[in-house]
Amino acid sequence: QVQLVESGGGLVQAGGSLRLSCAASGQTFTRYNMGWFRQAPGKEREFVAAISRNGIILNYDYADSVKGRFTISRDNAKNVVGLQMNSLKPEDTAVYYCAAAGGSFPPPRYDYWGQGTQVTVSS
Repeated sequence: QVQLVESGGGLVQAGGSLRLSCAASGQTFTRYNMGWFRQAPGKEREFVAAISRNGIILNYDYADSVKGRFTISRDNAKNVVGLQMNSLKPEDTAVYYCAAAGGSFPPPRYDYWGQGTQVTVSS
């Protein structure tokens, strides 16, 4: 079992920045690929970014809509995965979820999910 707790959401103006964090506890953090997803009102949950589990080389994956604006990172010493969001747009408004998955990268599915943190971008 892995427990995930997101933080860092809030209200920001368009063009601004936010940094989300996800603290993991339970199983060994380095065993898991980590991802961020989001769900806007009335829409399905969508993939945002992912980072592979600890290894010689880390791999990354981003949704086209956030490439060049968002950066995912992990701090294995602190069991934290972060999402730096720059140049935010109103369409980035959503509840953001952290997720964990074992196995290959990119993961076909995620096994553990956090409760989510709200991000609201005003125009």
